[in-house]
Amino acid sequence: MTDFASLGLVKPLLSALLAEGYTSPTPIQAQSIPLVLEGRDIMGIAQTGTGKTAAFALPILQRLAETRKAAPRRGCRCLVLSPTRELATQIAESFRTYGKNMGLSVTVVFGGVKYGPQVRALAAGVDILVSTPGRLIDHINEKVANLSETEIFVLDEADQMLDMGFVVPIRRIAKTLPQQRQNLFFSATMPTEIGKLAGELLKNPAKVSVTPQATTVEKIDQKILFIEAGRKRALLAELMDDGAMKRVLIFTRTKRGADRVAKQLGTIGVEAAAIHGDKSQGQRERSLAAFKAGEVRALVATDIAARGIDVDGVSHVIQYELPNVPEAYVHRIGRTARAGANGSAISLVADDERNLLRDIQKVTRQTIPSWDRRNDRGLGSSEAAFKAAEPPAGPRERDPRDTRGRGQPGKRQDHAAGKHFANAPRPQRPGGYDPAVEGSAPAAVNRKPRRRSRGGGQGQGGGQGGQRASV
Repeated sequence: MTDFASLGLVKPLLSALLAEGYTSPTPIQAQSIPLVLEGRDIMGIAQTGTGKTAAFALPILQRLAETRKAAPRRGCRCLVLSPTRELATQIAESFRTYGKNMGLSVTVVFGGVKYGPQVRALAAGVDILVSTPGRLIDHINEKVANLSETEIFVLDEADQMLDMGFVVPIRRIAKTLPQQRQNLFFSATMPTEIGKLAGELLKNPAKVSVTPQATTVEKIDQKILFIEAGRKRALLAELMDDGAMKRVLIFTRTKRGADRVAKQLGTIGVEAAAIHGDKSQGQRERSLAAFKAGEVRALVATDIAARGIDVDGVSHVIQYELPNVPEAYVHRIGRTARAGANGSAISLVADDERNLLRDIQKVTRQTIPSWDRRNDRGLGSSEAAFKAAEPPAGPRERDPRDTRGRGQPGKRQDHAAGKHFANAPRPQRPGGYDPAVEGSAPAAVNRKPRRRSRGGGQGQGGGQGGQRASV
């Protein structure tokens, strides 16, 4: 059986790992650590939760300690780029934890906080700098950061960098690095653009893959619930009635939607917090800490904010809305079933999200099973509620007296749990650009003509004034 000592790690690192309770390397660690120690460039395909941070942090710490020298002024010996503040913070903390016996300095740099402390930390030089691309570009422009003596360059979550539009900043940062350096790229999936970037920056890389491209963790029980868009809130309330949902991560497409869902959960007695790009760094850290501590049962997040969430014991991931980018599905559900545990992922799929579902199943090369809740006593109790969650059997003639546009003519078909969200506004279908939407461009969906709301506050077309973002 492989252990960390057999991978060639030195005693200070082995002692730190033992103190953390780690005895056996994960597959990505067993394959990557010897290659990094040899100085090879690496292109690693590994999903979140597979231990890839230690796969590069441990050998980097050893390499820097073996060739110990003063860190360059205003620069670093190792640069790690991360897509989000939360992930950057966690990577830096991992370096500090594993390297506590090594005497190497670690600094984290990201936006949303004051420049002064970061400028002062960089002035003296650091061994390991973990940063988000945007703030690092700012420091480079202000000439307070100089990467000309960087020895090791790590790009983590490369595919998420692509989704967030960071490819151009990454290329710009790479141009300031020296030609002679070691490059380590890690990504859960391998989109064409990331493959092209890797081809530009990596030199004869060793390819390490612990799972086939764009597959999902086997220990995650994945289910789809087909539900009309207007009934998602009620269905979510019913799902949260199940005591098995102990620590739940819920995904929405928009920032306003995340706030709204968290607030609505609070009205039914479910402790919930929202985390997204409009929250301050302090708010995000407090919400995440409360979720980790079990003070809130549900954390409602957008894709961008959730990319730094590394919380053990997430029992369920609920996709309140499917992501516009199919690869994001892999990252979302990867927040459960971590460190060998089991987990569940439930996707609430409205009729106008079926194209997104097809794209996800094509990318992940799997058919995600539909959950027939009528035959499952684990959640809910009402036969009518089960039927309400099923997709319509086919086109149906509409009674002109029915002004609601859904359900059987002349009858109100409120979900069994609808009492939780009485008089809640009916959500819109995903539309054009909305500044509240984080991440990629809107999905290409077949839109039906939009009704004018009863309040008269919404007009036709894609204007932002008066338009309600989808929840």
